[in-house]
Amino acid sequence: MKYMLLMQFSQESAGFPPITDWTKDELQAHIAFMGGVEKRISETGRLIDAQGLDMPDKARIVRAGSSGEPLVTDGPFSETKEFLAGYWVVDLPSPEAVYELAAYISTAPGPGGRPLNMPIHVQPVLDAPDLPA
Repeated sequence: MKYMLLMQFSQESAGFPPITDWTKDELQAHIAFMGGVEKRISETGRLIDAQGLDMPDKARIVRAGSSGEPLVTDGPFSETKEFLAGYWVVDLPSPEAVYELAAYISTAPGPGGRPLNMPIHVQPVLDAPDLPA
């Protein structure tokens, strides 16, 4: 079964400073941990994709205009309380296996080496529906 794990960040409920305020050592420890997560999943052949995402001020909202042209606006907006920091798509045998992985990812180190305990949103990836013959 394929699952998407989404790392969400909320400065309001984080309990730690924004990543832009971390020391170089704290940032390197966090990045090394995330690299280890990717390696751990890759070695089992269960990793489909994983990416960290840029800061929300680089994100855009796109909708189709009346003629189908892209209408691009800034967003999410500054009042947004949460944003997506990264994701993994994995192929694991059970919900329990993906929950264990999500809990492990949540322990990524932050300031002072303390676990961030960030929420990891876990959602199954929908298989293509069976089409009538």
